[in-house]
Amino acid sequence: MIDTSFWKGKKVFITGHTGFKGSWLLQTLLKLDSHVTGYALQPAFNPSLFVEIDKKVKGKYESYISDICDKEKLKKALLNSKPDIVFHLAAQPLVRESYRNPIGTWMVNVMGTLFLLEQLKEIGQKCSVIVVTTDKVYKNKEWIFGYRENDSLGGYDPYSASKAAVEICVNSWRSSFCKDNLNIGIATARAGNVIGGGDWSKDRLIPDIVRSLSQNKEIIIRNPESSRPWQHVLEPIFGYLLLAEKLYKFPNKYSEAFNFGPNIDSNKSVCEMLSEVLKIWPGNFQLENKDKNNLHEAKLLNLQIDKSYHYLGWKPYWDFTTTVKKTIFWYQNYFKGLSAYEMCSNDIDEFQNLLNNKT
Repeated sequence: MIDTSFWKGKKVFITGHTGFKGSWLLQTLLKLDSHVTGYALQPAFNPSLFVEIDKKVKGKYESYISDICDKEKLKKALLNSKPDIVFHLAAQPLVRESYRNPIGTWMVNVMGTLFLLEQLKEIGQKCSVIVVTTDKVYKNKEWIFGYRENDSLGGYDPYSASKAAVEICVNSWRSSFCKDNLNIGIATARAGNVIGGGDWSKDRLIPDIVRSLSQNKEIIIRNPESSRPWQHVLEPIFGYLLLAEKLYKFPNKYSEAFNFGPNIDSNKSVCEMLSEVLKIWPGNFQLENKDKNNLHEAKLLNLQIDKSYHYLGWKPYWDFTTTVKKTIFWYQNYFKGLSAYEMCSNDIDEFQNLLNNKT
């Protein structure tokens, strides 16, 4: 359970606040009465969850629309914000896009992170930094066992490799510049495959399915047997909040890597995910057992979450069926004209109440 009094009035800086996960985090923090500053590019997709949320919260937070690699603008935003907490989500987050633009992916993901850490070092005030990476940072051996935080890093595709490189860079930075500075704590958060309402990205399973269903088109599914640790976006977000609290109070103890994934029974194949979606929103589909572009993607990926449970008291709450229902109902209601902001707000309230009642 997060401490709501901790977040009230806290100065929080979010990079990537215009993205899918960043938009959910932005709304959650504003509901907690934090003083939020966002720094990101314009939304990459239309429709945009951020645009829908921003209509309701404009004027209640500061927003900088700029590139994470623009050091001067980033420095200015951080100096104006003087954050207590930083959530670093700005990234090129798509595997298939990383094949199309590998240099840009490495530049944003690796150098963007280093630019942020350098500016925070120069500011020199007490600050906790959560660097969000991915479950794909591990050297994937295609085994059934869940990866632990001390397993080998790797990455076949440019996206995964760049995020593994971020983990190495953060660890080096922490050892080099934070060892004797207890004012700054830096932790990395490795989350599983998140789903939820408002994701309109290309080449992601749920957005691709929803686009096809909403247009009454055949769903094209690639790699149907690939398995992923599916979880609702609010699961890791509340994990990030909990980690940030602990890190702020005890930077020396929690400046490490943490996995945030679902329970083992939520590790499902793409085909199983499709089947669960079609129970709610029927449609037609076609399976492609081999990617026509011959792009490599991991077939099997699981996370071990014992560390987050024992160190943070964090655990997942919504099972696979509930996660899919929450997600698909969100999209169905969106196409009926319901407010994206209100639907997100309701999900946040329900999830937070669930945490309070079960803690």
